[in-house]
Amino acid sequence: MARQTRQQRRARRAQQEPALAGGPPPHGPAKPTAKGDSEPNRGDRPSGRPRRADEHEKHGFGPWIFVQESVGELKKVEWPSRQAVISGTAVVLIACAIVGTFLWVNDEVWKYVVQHLLLR
Repeated sequence: MARQTRQQRRARRAQQEPALAGGPPPHGPAKPTAKGDSEPNRGDRPSGRPRRADEHEKHGFGPWIFVQESVGELKKVEWPSRQAVISGTAVVLIACAIVGTFLWVNDEVWKYVVQHLLLR
């Protein structure tokens, strides 16, 4: 027997669940899809077409709208406290010093290896 596809398993489950619960199916019967479809048909997906001019007017378009929306988004941001900024900056500076020291030591070791062992 051939292995069931995901769509077939979903359709079988949709038919079994109402029978177990004693009620109608929650979303209606499963719709068969064309052979080769990877997803069920969904009417709420965007079409991918470019917006028309009247849609730009409806949703707002232009630099002033962008600035207004940016200000609104910046008001929603939860800004860190002064102590959080200071401690975060300290962590970054210490990490940079540690990594920089490691890279410098590694460079000095390889410089010695190349000059004294490989170039003799």
